Amino acid sequence: MNPESIGPQRLRINRFRVRCCASPRNDKNKTTGGRPMRLSQEQLEFFHREGWLFLPELFSQEEVDLLAREAVGIYDANRPEVWREKSGAPRTAFAAHLYNEAFRILGAHPRMIDPVEQLFGEPVYMHQFKINAKSAFTGDVWQWHQDYGTWKRDDGMPEPRAMNIAIFLDEVMPINGPLMLVPRSQNAGDLEASHDLATTSYPLWTLDEDTVTRLVKQGGIVAPTGKPGGMLMFHGNLVHGSAGNITPYPRKIVYLTLNAVSNYIRTPTRPEYIAHRDFAPIKTVDDDALLRLARAPRQAAE
Repeated sequence: MNPESIGPQRLRINRFRVRCCASPRNDKNKTTGGRPMRLSQEQLEFFHREGWLFLPELFSQEEVDLLAREAVGIYDANRPEVWREKSGAPRTAFAAHLYNEAFRILGAHPRMIDPVEQLFGEPVYMHQFKINAKSAFTGDVWQWHQDYGTWKRDDGMPEPRAMNIAIFLDEVMPINGPLMLVPRSQNAGDLEASHDLATTSYPLWTLDEDTVTRLVKQGGIVAPTGKPGGMLMFHGNLVHGSAGNITPYPRKIVYLTLNAVSNYIRTPTRPEYIAHRDFAPIKTVDDDALLRLARAPRQAAE
């Protein structure tokens, strides 16, 4: 289905497995063979127009299984970086790349880093790293918001030259709280927002209903879904949110917030594990580093 064929007045929620969002690599083992991962011209044009891009099954099941197991262990830990819902279920775990080897590798993986550096035209550093749980039955909402609104107000980020790039650790379905995006809303710029401290356990700069309604009438809504290992990237000003999850199916997603080195934050107010102060460019690991780690215990046993 071509996204251009859908009228802007319609509510658009789809799985979005179209040609413009296919993986830029064709090799079966999900590696780049040491080559930089490059987005195609078609993918670049789609991202700049729509404000987002989804690449299905970019990471293998073996790689994702490792990350999913490690995420469960992190959620079970009693750490200040692990925030919980009002119910006590895990909501998000920050900075796992600083204390877990699998997520350290993911945070420097070329499949995550190269496309963002290609878009920005310069090196990037890790502004934030989090694993969002959206737990079965108890996963709470994320209100409509722009990420750059928070980065600007709370961290002193000069420009929206940062973006979230995410990996699905569970299958994301229309029923278990998929991320909903408002295409082309990045063109609205930095929108007025209010600081919501009450709706959930996580404070967030949120948009009012009139603003969201106006933008949805112009661009609709899409909700990318897919199997574990899919990668989603979206502009820092793209309006997005997600509903609660009342199904038995968890929806874990890892988010890397990558910021252009020249756009480093000036006046951070949040803890360092939420808004990092290490502005050094990320040095990528080998493309098969995560796969090697996933196979290490089995190889040792053999």
